[in-house]
Formats: sequence, structure tokens, C-alpha cells
Amino acid sequence: MINLARRDIAHHLKSYLLTGLGLGLLIGVTLTMAGVYRGMVDDAKVLLRAVDADVWVVQQNTLGPFAEPSSVPDDLYRALLGLQGVAQTGNVAYLTMQVSHQGKSQRVMVAGYEPGKPGGPSFLVAGRPIARAHYEAVADAKTGFQVGDVVRIRRNDYTVVGLTRRMVSSGGDPMLFIPLKDAQEAQFLKDNDAIVEDRKRLAANPAINRPGQPGVLEAVQAIQASSHKVNAVLLRLEPGADARAVADTIARWQRYTAYTRDDMEEILVAKLIATAAKQISLFLIILAVVSAAIVAFIIYTMTLGKIKEIAVLKLIGTRDRTIAAMIMQEALGLGVIGFFAGKFAATLWAPAFPKYVLLETGDAARAFVLTLVVCALASVLAIRAALKIDPAEAIGG
Repeated sequence: MINLARRDIAHHLKSYLLTGLGLGLLIGVTLTMAGVYRGMVDDAKVLLRAVDADVWVVQQNTLGPFAEPSSVPDDLYRALLGLQGVAQTGNVAYLTMQVSHQGKSQRVMVAGYEPGKPGGPSFLVAGRPIARAHYEAVADAKTGFQVGDVVRIRRNDYTVVGLTRRMVSSGGDPMLFIPLKDAQEAQFLKDNDAIVEDRKRLAANPAINRPGQPGVLEAVQAIQASSHKVNAVLLRLEPGADARAVADTIARWQRYTAYTRDDMEEILVAKLIATAAKQISLFLIILAVVSAAIVAFIIYTMTLGKIKEIAVLKLIGTRDRTIAAMIMQEALGLGVIGFFAGKFAATLWAPAFPKYVLLETGDAARAFVLTLVVCALASVLAIRAALKIDPAEAIGG
């Protein structure tokens, strides 16, 4: 039996391969979109894995420092440290902002933490940890900073003393770690004009600036110029301690909201990137439909181009099942070529994306199976057209 599919492919090998490569680029975009989603999920979880906190304590009735504003006293850790099962506590402050370096602006998430306590970078790839109480920083390598660079945050300059890797915010922004006191100042510091105006308003307020009591005005001004708030308190528990029980105890007696690590992961994935996940899912569906339409059109065109050959096969007694199988071979061949071309393309251009693209083997395997299924379904239109061909056309004009 002559394999019409193989002979047809060999006869039009160049156009067949180019068609497969074009389909491969479309499949590559599909794999990349899936990788972008996986990367978003990994970005959301990477900070939680790095700080390795068992419980996050945040402002009551809030979802934590990444989903919405949270403010708690920086001395809360004393009460939490006395709870049963708590081994270590650490205050943290987070703020997303633009920092200046060599005249250029870089968007980062600034993280303030206390060295030696939860909240700092888990490892360094260059340099050393923060050793001074002020004006030193550890940057993620994605920022492009180098050890020794000077970065300006608000009105102060910080020297980069260490570099870490894969420390990003839930939105994919690289992180810059600085001492907690500096982060508190940067988060609540007002510009000079605002400070002057506030002082004028306070001085003009007779309830604050009372005659003969200058200390009241000075005390209020001092309170406004300083901050004793942090965004969250991180807890590490003793081995065997129940994180859920500790979180419930804090919520009941301390009047703060406490989340376990699993709770925080759910908030980051289900709340912060839910809309983006829906958008990517819609794009994937659209790309799958477009891919199926393209394959169907290509196979249908190729089938119509060999009407006489198929008519001859029917004339000599070839069964419809055999003809259908040969057409499907061409469709599946396009799918195989397209998938491997797309996988190679996605792997090649993924590092160039500004956001992290995570290409998982499981996604690739599912994409391969889906590609073959789509190609098989797309060939149905061409098979139906082939089966309707009249054998008499083999001897027609």
C-alpha cells in the first residue's frame, strides 16, 4: 500500500516544514503564556519560602502586607514571643517604590528587617550580610546592582554590600533589603515642605501649643517625625508546634489577624494573581482555538490539492479508513513538528522576558498531548472532504 501521506510530505517537504515551524511559533507562545502564569505563582511563593516564617501576624481584619495595607506596633513581638510554641519573632516592613542609581530609576520592593531574625534574604550569591544599623543594603541580582554600588532611597544613600537571587515581590519586582529602622523611616518619611507645613499647623493650634507649655508641641512634633509601626511580625515556631493553634490564639487574645504559611500562599495566589490567571487562561483557550483552526485550514487545503490521488485510491479499492488514517498522519506530523519547534522557541526566548517564566516539564507533556488531540480533531474536516470525493474524478478531465 502506497503511503500517500509520506509521499505527499516528501513532495512538499519544504512547505510542510515551514508550516510546522509556523505552528511551532504559535505553540511556543502558548507554552510561554503558561510559563508566565507558573512564574507568577512562583514569584508569589518565593518570598514566603525564603523568610521561612510559620505564622504571619498582621493588622486585624486585613489580608497582610502584600494584599492590602497592614500596620502593627513594632513592640508587639514582645507579647508574641511569650506565647507557647513561639521560638523566634521578627518585625518586617515592605514598600514598593522607585530607587535611584547612577541617575536611573529602578522599581523595587524595599524590605526592612532585623538582621538575625526572620524576614531577611535566605542566602547570598556575593558580598556579605548587612552588618551596620543603617545605610547598608542587600539587593536581588535582578536589579542589576553590584556590590559597592550606592543606591538612593528617599533622602538617604545606601551601599549595596551583598547580592541575593530569586528574591522578588508577588508582582515580580526585585527586592532590596535594608535595616528595619531605615525602612520605617522611608515608609513614613514626609518631604521637607510637608514637614514644615505640619509644624506650622501644630504651632498654630492652641490646643497643642499652649502658652507656658512648650514641651507639648515638641512632643507632638517628635511623634509625627518618628514611626513605631511595622507591616507584619513573623513567627518561627518550635519543632512540633501547631501553627494553626498559635494563629488562633493570637487572633483570640492579641486581637490581631494571624496567618499560617499555607494561608499566606492561598492569599497571594487566590487574591493577588487571580485576575491575571483568568486572563492568561482566556489567552490559552484562544490560542488553542486559533491553532486548531490553522491546522484544520492547512490540512483541508493540502487534501484538496490531491483530489485526483485520493480518487485513484478509491478507484483501486482503498478503504475509507485507510484514507482517513493517511490524512490524520499529516495532521499529527504537523503537531509533532510544531510542538518541538515551539518548545525550543519558548526555551530560547523565556530568559528575555522581564518577568520570570517558569517552563515546567509537566506543562510541556500536557501541551504535547493537547497538541496531538487538537491536530487530530482539526483533521476531521479534511477527512470528511476526502471521503466525499467521487472515484470517477480519477479519470475525469
